[in-house]
Amino acid sequence: MRVGPFWIGPPWERPPRDVVPVLIEPGRAFGTGAHATTRLCVELVAELEPQGLLDIGCGSGAVAIAAALLGFAPVVAVDVDPVAVETALRNAAANGVRLDARTLDATTASLPTTAVAVANVSLGVVETLLRRLEATLVVTSGYLERDAPVLGPYRRVARRALDGWAADLLERAQ
Repeated sequence: MRVGPFWIGPPWERPPRDVVPVLIEPGRAFGTGAHATTRLCVELVAELEPQGLLDIGCGSGAVAIAAALLGFAPVVAVDVDPVAVETALRNAAANGVRLDARTLDATTASLPTTAVAVANVSLGVVETLLRRLEATLVVTSGYLERDAPVLGPYRRVARRALDGWAADLLERAQ
């Protein structure tokens, strides 16, 4: 899949020469990078100034890896599934980037303060996270285009839709 400046795909495929490849071997973790929500998140992140990023529900690591390749640092990737964390770390190594990846339930555990957070999870989890996050910008997805998350202390800056799915760029209201 072409997504912004990237081609995201499995290591057995050949990326075109005019893109930055993000090789993703999903193993038993969620995400190959082809799903509309992942593509939308990567597109929105690619338009932001690189700074610290927290990827909540990282799955196979596609968004976190793309962010690291764009110069975001530090990149912290968390998932409730330890298999996803292991997969994200393996994929990061295969792409020559470093992630601080850990198993964490973001709905209950303490979350680090960050400039940018990404949450490509279910609508209910997004709404829970928006009440708990300390981030200047948040990219959210994992819900349908007809859904409108309760934003809490954030305001919508941009919305993208693809194949019936939506992603929002949110900014903390002052």
